[in-house]
Formats: sequence, structure tokens, C-alpha cells
Amino acid sequence: MAQKLHVAVVGAGAFGGWTALHLLRRGLRITLLDAWGPGNSRASSGGETRIIRATYGPEGIYTRMAARGLQLWKEHEARWGRPLFKRTGVLWMANPKNDGFARSALPHLREAGIPHQELSRVELEKRWPQINFEGITWGIHEPEGGFLFARMACQAVLDAFLAEGGEYKQAAVLPFDSDKANRGGLQLSDGTALNADQYVFACGPWLKQLFPELLGGNLKITKQEVFFFGTPAGDDRFSEAMFPAWADLGGRFMYGIPGNQARGFKIADDTRGPEFDPTSGERAASPESLRTARAYLAFRFPALKGAPLLETRVCQYENTPDHHFIADRHPEHQHIWLVGGGSGHGFKHGPAIGEMMADLVTERMAPNPIFGLARFRK
Repeated sequence: MAQKLHVAVVGAGAFGGWTALHLLRRGLRITLLDAWGPGNSRASSGGETRIIRATYGPEGIYTRMAARGLQLWKEHEARWGRPLFKRTGVLWMANPKNDGFARSALPHLREAGIPHQELSRVELEKRWPQINFEGITWGIHEPEGGFLFARMACQAVLDAFLAEGGEYKQAAVLPFDSDKANRGGLQLSDGTALNADQYVFACGPWLKQLFPELLGGNLKITKQEVFFFGTPAGDDRFSEAMFPAWADLGGRFMYGIPGNQARGFKIADDTRGPEFDPTSGERAASPESLRTARAYLAFRFPALKGAPLLETRVCQYENTPDHHFIADRHPEHQHIWLVGGGSGHGFKHGPAIGEMMADLVTERMAPNPIFGLARFRK
């Protein structure tokens, strides 16, 4: 009997965990590695929640991927009997000065069959009177969207991977010479080495550290701050039962999620923050960002003016210059694959990315140029 192809997947976040699981289901031997564990607090896939939505401006490929991703999230939620997704709907708020993104998304939503509604200012005010729609003239509502339980989902994927016969090891990959990775294997932080036939690196911001010559100038790691504010006692208007996940395109791009598990009303600024070291960076929110969040909260959600801050989180985006993902074979080493560059919008696509990477590694499809590394060399 022919020996199974052995693939090592580095990183157990949304991209790596799902890639490992899909490859395992193709009949390959898979070893999954992570330095601190799935959904850990340093990971871009950490934290409690992530929005899942299909409105994606002119990029139809992401609308299709989001639709496939949501299908897979729901299928696995039923298969595993574990909560992965909360349907709250997703509301996009826009005005004529800043609605190019929303307008260009509409034909892709229709083409993909994504349920959605275009709502006027009057309709918005009638449905969500707890929002101040000053500066907003219209919106898009995706009733089937919502949010994912990020950290818990990463653990659920690992648990399924192990139950189906995968191998997992908690260890970091040390900096290495990719020319030697097919001879001496990967050197790990516990002093051991891991040899495999192929390697998939899905290690988020650490891709830049492991492949500095290839990605050093094309993967920027930025500090992103998230705030959770307390709602008035007995007031359920901002709860997950009454309020959608939302994104505001009316000016500064702000977004948020209603009070998941009574953790508070989540609000974040999508503006790229300062550069950040994902390993040693201190994860404390800045006073400036808190002031911005408070001012916006008071303006857009008047009932939450002066709301107490309950929690803060700091994660990071790993941004490519065009904000497209990376999913390609190393240009000089056929046994090495890279997947990452989530650019702040990757988590929702995890199941679909994993499926795509399994197709790439098993040569059922060729890399899509939009995710290719060649675009950085033009």
C-alpha cells in the first residue's frame, strides 16, 4: 500500500485549522502545529466573535466565498452539535459620499443569491429607532448574516481534526532556511524536528517573520483595538436578539456586534492602526482609541452615551497592499504553500479557504492569481 502523503500545517487559526481538516478528509496524513493553541489571545483568530457577511464591494469572489463559508459553518454546527454561528442579520449604513462599496456589492449579492434588502433612511429609522441615522441615507440588510464564535470555533475545528485522526502538536516553528525544509525538516521550539512531504504555512502575522524576503514588504501587521461597553440595566435593545451586527460606511469605517453572551456592546474602528509585534506587543488599548470609540458611540447610539467600558481587546490585522488574501505555492519551493494575509476580513472565510487549500495541495485546482504571490513582484 502506498504511503500517505504527509502534510504539515503550521497555524491552527481559521485558515490553518480548516485547511488541516479538509486535507485530512482527502485521505492525507496531517500534522497541525500551533505555538500557543487554537484561538489564543495572540492569534488573529482569537477573541469572542467575528462578523460574517457577504457584502463585499466590487470583489465578487469574496461574496461567493462568504456564501460558501456560511454554508460550511452551518453544516458543521449541525454535524458537531456545537454553536459556531449566531444569526442576527448584518446592517450596512451608507450615504452618497461613501457608498461606492455598498453600491458595487449589490449585483454580486444578487448573482450569489444572498438574501438582502435595500432600505431607505425612513425604513432604517422605523426598524432600528435605537440608532441615530444622521448622515446616513440608505442601507443594506443581510438577514442571514450574523457573527461567529471565533475562539470556540477554532477549538471545535481542532477537536474534530483530532477525532478524525489528525495529529496535533503545540510548538512553534523556528526561523529556517526554506531551501533546507525538505531535507532537515522544520526545527521546533521543543528541540525536535518535523519532516513532511509538503508544508502549508497558515500562521497569520508570523508569515512575515518566517518568510521575510518574500513577504517583508508585502505584509504589514497593525494593532487593532476593540471595546465592549455596558448597556443600560434591563434594556435589551442592543442585545443579539434585537440588534444586528453592523458596519457604518457613513464616514470613518466603524463596525460592531450586539451583546453576545452579555459581554457588552462590541465596537471597533477598521482604520489600520500602528505597526505591531504579534509576539511581544503589549495588548493594552490606547486612550486615544477609547476616546474615538466613546465619541462615536454617543453619536450613533445615543442611549449608550456615557456607557461604562467593560472590556478591551487588542488583536492585529496582517494586511497585504491590496487587502487580498495570499493562497499560493512558494515561487522557489514546490513543497511549500503559504496562506494568509487576512487583512481584517479573513475569519469568516476559514472553511472555504481550507477547502480551496485542500484543492491546491492535492492539485485539483490551480492557484487563483488574485491570491497569488506573483502580484507582489510586478
